[in-house]
Amino acid sequence: MMVGGLLVAAQILGSAFALAGPWEDGMAAYSRGDYVPAIQVFRAMAEQGNAKAQSVLGVMYRRGEGVARSPVRAFLWFSRAAARGDARAQAELREVSHTMTPEELSLAREMAQTCEASNYRSCEY
Repeated sequence: MMVGGLLVAAQILGSAFALAGPWEDGMAAYSRGDYVPAIQVFRAMAEQGNAKAQSVLGVMYRRGEGVARSPVRAFLWFSRAAARGDARAQAELREVSHTMTPEELSLAREMAQTCEASNYRSCEY
């Protein structure tokens, strides 16, 4: 009886995990501080135009979570998400902009345009 109960429990848990999508997987990894898999999930989503994933990448670059801290790359991802109407990204974009030099802002804008224009094919960030 106990073995049968364990099998049922495993099936139920397996079903619950099967219902989780990429966003939930990425957030679970991010929440436990496992940033490399989180970045992989969010980058794939961001490249498909997901504004929330773009915003999370901006946060990760701003804080240096799993990547080298980079206000330029944070600006890049926040600007992509803000252009899609993400309110959090718009606020983050304003904040990070105030910490950047004019040269960094220029570079970040250029990177964002190149990335978007190439549909993320020329986007190594």
